[in-house]
Amino acid sequence: MTSKKNILIIKFSNLSRQPRVHRQLIFLQYSYNVFYAGFDRPTSLNKHRYFNIKIPISKYGLIDKLCWNLPIVNRALASLSRLNKQKFDIIIAHDPFTLPISLILARKNGAKVLLDAHEYTPREYEDIWIQKYFLSHLWNCLCKRYLKRADAIITVCDGLAKEYEKDYGVHCEIITNAPFYSDLKATAPDKNRIKMIYHGAAHPSRKTEDMILLMDHLDHRFHLDLMLIKNSPRYFRKLYDLGKLHPRISFLDPVPMLDIPDRTNDYDIGLFLLSPVSFSYRMALPNKLFEYLQARLAIAIWPSPEMAKIVNEYNCGIISENFTIESMAKKLNSLSTDDIVKYKMNSHIAADHLCAEKNKDILLNIVEKLLNQ
Repeated sequence: MTSKKNILIIKFSNLSRQPRVHRQLIFLQYSYNVFYAGFDRPTSLNKHRYFNIKIPISKYGLIDKLCWNLPIVNRALASLSRLNKQKFDIIIAHDPFTLPISLILARKNGAKVLLDAHEYTPREYEDIWIQKYFLSHLWNCLCKRYLKRADAIITVCDGLAKEYEKDYGVHCEIITNAPFYSDLKATAPDKNRIKMIYHGAAHPSRKTEDMILLMDHLDHRFHLDLMLIKNSPRYFRKLYDLGKLHPRISFLDPVPMLDIPDRTNDYDIGLFLLSPVSFSYRMALPNKLFEYLQARLAIAIWPSPEMAKIVNEYNCGIISENFTIESMAKKLNSLSTDDIVKYKMNSHIAADHLCAEKNKDILLNIVEKLLNQ
């Protein structure tokens, strides 16, 4: 009997908050011995295969993650040094910043490296000055130096894959951020009370306040619930103060990642207005779009091209004419109950196709191909 191959997954993050990492662990654990390294361990996973990367104590945050001689890299190398006793066949590096360390470990093991690039790192958060004028250049240098050394690369959508190929000459396979399939049915809307939901991080760069301001332009049928993760407490307080006096806006506590579709199934519309302040935001194809589909909701978005492709393909919602609150309000106010029912039923169809189970075969095929090279 052939023994199982060993795979190591590395991400400089709290793994309990990383749905993409979690899905890969689930996909791979039945066919391979999967080890994983990060800042914390998801409690549902094998603790004996977890390697902790200690987070350095520093007031500089992300800056510490940029150069080889900074604390996070030194601590990661120290933490992972005990991996020398373990043989790996494939190392999955999450985000370009883990790629150099993964390449070192791979060279020692004779392993292949699969980079999960996630988003387009060199052009994330372009609205933040330190990213635009400093960090983006460092990420660009990192990508130029190391991307071609990876044996395979995956990213979340076609637009980002094309940009990686154009700028760095590398090919990326697409594995979306779709969650696991939820066996739910579309609920019937109340014509007098149309319930909208937004769930996700409260972050200034996302301009979450646009969805609160939208409510001033909608008719009395529309109600909005906000289920926000308080990544920025000060910004959350600003949002709360802005929305708390509106009679048709409510704030909810966030729920565990895997519970989102079930807990939002009784809503009618999944709302996401993402301002295109950066390249990555313009090309976003996030978890929440797929979670809205799994919850069998009608979708309401600005004309973000990657999200719009799905909404148009499945005719599962509305897309405003432009990136303005007024254009979205016009679309929403024109909706009839029959329109919402149609879109929710089409989301039910899409949910069967746009789920993590469909991505599993893509990932397993990539891994098998690398093992056979």
